[in-house]
Amino acid sequence: MVTIGWNGELKSTDEAMISVADHGFLYGMTLFETIRTYGGKPFLWEKHLERLYCSCHEIGITLQLDEEKLSQHIRDVMDANGLPEAYIRLTISAGEQGDGLPIGDYTNPQVIVFAKPLPQLPESLYETGKPLQLLNTRRSSPETATRVKSGHYMNNIMAKRELSKYPSALQGAEGLMLNAACNITEGIVSNVFWIKAGQLYTPAIETGILPGITRAAVLALAEQQGIRYEEGAYTWSHLLEADEVFLTTSIQELVPVTLLCDTEQQQYVVGDGTIGRLTEELLKRYRQMTTSG
Repeated sequence: MVTIGWNGELKSTDEAMISVADHGFLYGMTLFETIRTYGGKPFLWEKHLERLYCSCHEIGITLQLDEEKLSQHIRDVMDANGLPEAYIRLTISAGEQGDGLPIGDYTNPQVIVFAKPLPQLPESLYETGKPLQLLNTRRSSPETATRVKSGHYMNNIMAKRELSKYPSALQGAEGLMLNAACNITEGIVSNVFWIKAGQLYTPAIETGILPGITRAAVLALAEQQGIRYEEGAYTWSHLLEADEVFLTTSIQELVPVTLLCDTEQQQYVVGDGTIGRLTEELLKRYRQMTTSG
């Protein structure tokens, strides 16, 4: 039986119940962080908590956490499920706030911790990469000034449903969404980067993307390594001209993209079809970060 964390307690999934009056259920007022552990510890923990607090403030959830107790609570959930390493999802649901749309803050949020095994990823993924499939599904505009990591995932689910219809899905492709201005935004569950003539590029936060934790870490690594980078508004054609392309997620780290697929099922090989030099260097540096603490 799976054990989860429920407001600081350990409960089975059968015991943990969310109220039908919770605004997370009624109106999609939930936030979450996806975190990977290394050496049994959540990686970039402070950055994830910082984003979570900022997001709570943005949508009016009053969140007060004892960070040390929460960290131990996550460890307890992992132990209860027999997981030395884990994929952690920390979810905040707004809680009950009466009928109708509120104007005041949510003061009694629910704090839920899921822990599950890390996916078994073949090392070949980091050598020959995966395809990136352009989608017709547009990235919705964020409801707030900067996109928050919300449990309202209809846009992403519709994108995933579209992705499943393309042959590239059988090769493990990630889907890429453009915004209403036809600029590149992000993958269904990833941020996107590319390299051209030794310079790193990625869509700006203003395009409507989530400010990914791994994304920020990669930009910091690029700066440390003297790799020039630029954030801006770009089109699909920029990717087609790239020397290297890669995706970032907290769970999969940096994953090279070696094949670009458009909606007409045209395919374009990136570089020589294997991980690029700078992508490989950034992945190496990123993995060094995970063991330095």
